Formats: sequence, structure tokens, C-alpha cells
Amino acid sequence: MNRTERFKVRDALLEDLAGPRVLIMGILNVTPDSFSDGGKFDRLEPALGHAREMAKSGADILDIGGESTRPDALEVDADEEWQRVESVLEALGRDGPLPLSIDTYKAQVARRAAGLGAVIINDVWGLTRDPDMPRTVAETGSLAVATYNRGVIDPALDLRADMAAFVAETFARADQQAIPREHLIFDPGVGFAKTYEQNLKALANLDVLVDTGRPVLVGVSRKSFIGRMTGRPVEDRLSGTLAVGLKVVQMGAKVLRVHDVGQHRDAVDMYCQMTSYR
Repeated sequence: MNRTERFKVRDALLEDLAGPRVLIMGILNVTPDSFSDGGKFDRLEPALGHAREMAKSGADILDIGGESTRPDALEVDADEEWQRVESVLEALGRDGPLPLSIDTYKAQVARRAAGLGAVIINDVWGLTRDPDMPRTVAETGSLAVATYNRGVIDPALDLRADMAAFVAETFARADQQAIPREHLIFDPGVGFAKTYEQNLKALANLDVLVDTGRPVLVGVSRKSFIGRMTGRPVEDRLSGTLAVGLKVVQMGAKVLRVHDVGQHRDAVDMYCQMTSYR
């Protein structure tokens, strides 16, 4: 995919993000150790098959990750991460039906992914872990998901105030690198450097992000706080995930990042259909 074609995909996605539909981002982990589906799609053919299935089931975006971000996961270097994602990105960037997102906090991986057609950089460290990431976002013209992630749990934190400070800092960082504000997407960072209660508070205070006017992405699919609430194992958390998803859509979330694409597509479409008849 050349630069002109990539920008057409990006700009079409920007139109979708500004439109009335809630978008579904399908998770494609090409990792051996992700908490829910590690090892299932870490080879090319299973990964491409799963991507096709998610597209068929109603995904709007595919988010490809080559390093697990679960709390106790081992870090991998940029070369290994790139080896995991390169062939999948190359195939989907050439022939895939959907816009691509790269789930990485490493600027080197993000830049290479953009070269193969990825139009979103989904950085779980909010553009702060790699000092070169803001410049990479700017120079590649990518959209960027900035995740609220302090890195260290602080149970005494005034979470709402800290979320607001994160927003201000993200906008300042973007302005410094001439990243258009319309290229930013915010994520409350459920599961990242938060206590159980703070995960719930981050969702309850989603308006802090929604009120920025930028799209808000929420990723809670099968996460441990749902397991703690329901007592369900990771493979049996769909109902809890759907409940959270519909609630945050009601609160203004624009994108849901999920494993179970078809079920979320149906639930969100049904919810939006019902609310249109008020």
C-alpha cells in the first residue's frame, strides 16, 4: 500500500469515527502468551483466517499485536515483535478488507507497521514509553490511541483529576509534535496500572475523555476485573464484557476493542437501533 492509498484509508476511517456508528475493533494477537488467546493465532494462516472471520462478523478495524500487554507478560525486543507481526501486516495491508491498527508502544515497530499500511498506532503507554513515538505518529500521519496508563498503581490517586491531567498532557505532547488533534483517540486504560476499584472509576469517569470531543476507545474484553466481579474464567466472560460495552456506548464510547466481534456487533447495533426510537 503506497502513502496515498494509506491516507485514503485513514481519512475514510476518520469519517467513520466522526459518524453515528459505533465501531468494533477486532483483536488479533499474534503472540504466544496473551492472556486470552495466546498461541492461537501466532502463525500466518490461522491469523489471516481469524482476520477474515472478524471482518465477516462485522469488525470495522483490526488491531494487530505482537507483544502481550497483560501485567505479568515478558517484554520482547522490537526485532522479535516485528518478526511476529510483519507477515500478517504485509498480507492484510495488501489484501485485507479493513483498516489496520498496530498495538505497540515501540516507535520502531509502529513506523514499520505504517509502512505496510497500518493507519492507527495503539499505544498502551499513551505515547510516553518510547520518546520517539510522538514524532513517529506525526511523521507517518497515523491516528493514535492514547491510553491512560500511569505505569504504577497508586490506590490514593484522585483518578478523575489525574485523567484530566493526562488529557491535557496528551494534547500538549501532540501540539509539540504537530500531531493534529483530530488524529487522537483516547482510551481509559482499563487493566493498566489500576486497582480493581480504579478500573471501575475510570469507566465511571469516561466523560472526562468523551468531553474532549475526540473518539473514545474502550477495551475491556475478557479482562480480569470482569472475572473478579462475575467469578467467571477468562473464556466465559462474554456476558460481562457485553454489559460493560453497552454501558460505555451509552456514555459516549465510539470504539469497542473486543475478541468476540460478531456478538458485539449484534449487541451494539441492536442497542443503537432501540435508542433511535426515543
